[in-house]
Amino acid sequence: MLNEIWTTGVSEFSDIPDLSTMTRIVIRLMLAAILGGIVGYERERKARSAGVRTHMLVAVGAALFVLGPLQSGMEISDMSRVVQGIVQGVGFLGAGAIIIRAGDQKVEGLTTAATIWATAGIGVVVGLGLEATAVLSTIIMLTILAVVPFIVPPVDPDNTNHSEGEIK
Repeated sequence: MLNEIWTTGVSEFSDIPDLSTMTRIVIRLMLAAILGGIVGYERERKARSAGVRTHMLVAVGAALFVLGPLQSGMEISDMSRVVQGIVQGVGFLGAGAIIIRAGDQKVEGLTTAATIWATAGIGVVVGLGLEATAVLSTIIMLTILAVVPFIVPPVDPDNTNHSEGEIK
């Protein structure tokens, strides 16, 4: 009986058949965590609602949702449904970062919500094994977050014209 229990327990953990697969999984999950953490650090430095931990968890979660089906043998053509679920689910998470201040007629948190959503994309790409694309995407995201505020002037809240970011 104990032998049967042991054999069953071992078979339940047989999804990682060799050291190569283990290394691949560890690299993908760690890279997702690191890239998500870098984006989250940028948000946390600016005292935004979602910071390092949130972005790390979103990236790792998205990578897991892709790695699991790949490990179980799901065809890459069927992966589109998994990715659709990630995009929708993370969209709801990002919506929680958006705050509408009706008194000031302002919407806050759109950029944070967008970074959460894009970080999920980075996690998906890492999970699929496209690490270079994930690193490049992270660099582009950080560049957008750092450079665009200097190129596009902030909206004057006292301006009577409605612009993006204000309640119309």
